[in-house]
Amino acid sequence: MKNSCGKQVALVTGATSGIGLATAKAFARAGACVALTDVNTDGARAAADELVAAGFEAIGIRCKVGDLGEVEAMIKETVSTFGRLDVAFNNAGIQNALAETADATVEDFDRVNSVNLRGIRACMKYELQHMRQQGSGAIGNCSSPGGLVGGAERRTYHAVEHGVLGVTKSAAPEYATRNIRVNAVCPGLIWTPMVDQMVAAGQKEALDAMLPGIPMQRHGRPEEIADVVLWLCSSASSYMTGQSISVDGGLVMR
Repeated sequence: MKNSCGKQVALVTGATSGIGLATAKAFARAGACVALTDVNTDGARAAADELVAAGFEAIGIRCKVGDLGEVEAMIKETVSTFGRLDVAFNNAGIQNALAETADATVEDFDRVNSVNLRGIRACMKYELQHMRQQGSGAIGNCSSPGGLVGGAERRTYHAVEHGVLGVTKSAAPEYATRNIRVNAVCPGLIWTPMVDQMVAAGQKEALDAMLPGIPMQRHGRPEEIADVVLWLCSSASSYMTGQSISVDGGLVMR
C-alpha cells in the first residue's frame, strides 16, 4: 500500500498526557505521521488536533488496549489513513492499589493486567501482523524498573511489568531476521499525571521515600523518556533487539 503521508508512521498508545504525549510530539518533530491513541476519545483527538495545528500530520483514535477488537481497529485505521506502520510505542498503563501480597485482590490484579500486559500483548499482535507483511518495523514497549526488581506492596504491578519484559524478549528473536525489532524502556520516577493520581490516592509518602534512592536525586521528565524511545525506534539503534533500557536516574543500579 502506498504511504499516503510520505513519511514514517508512528503509533503511540496512552498518548493523551505524560510520557505518551511527549513521545508522540517527539515522533512528529522527527518527521513522522503520528496516530495518538487512548481510551479517552476526546483527549486523543484533542492531542492530535494540537499537533495538526502546529503543522504536523496526526490523527486521534479511541482504543481500549485490552480489547482485541478495538486494537485491531486501531491498527486498521492507522494503516488506512497513513498507508503503513513503521514504529509503535506501547505506552498505555495504570498503577496497582498498594497492598501486601496476602491482602492484594484478584480484581486489582485483573485490572492492572488487562491494561499493562494484556494490552501490550494485544497491540503487539496486530502491530506485528502488519509489520511482518510490510517487512519492517520497530516496537517499543513501556515497562518499568518494576519489571526488573521487586517492591513492597506492589506485587501486582511488578509481576505484570516483569511480564512486559518477558513478551518483549520472546518476540524479539521471532522477528530478528525479518527487519523488525522489539525493545522495552523502563521509566523510573517520572513526573506525569499518573504520579499526580498516586499522590491523590494517598501514595505521596511512598513516592517521597523513593527519591533518596535515586542517585540523581530528582524526578525524570516525560521528554527524557521520549528521547530514548525515539532512539530505540530509529535506525540509530539498528543492532538492538530484545533489550530493556532503564531510564531511572540510576535507581536500579544500586
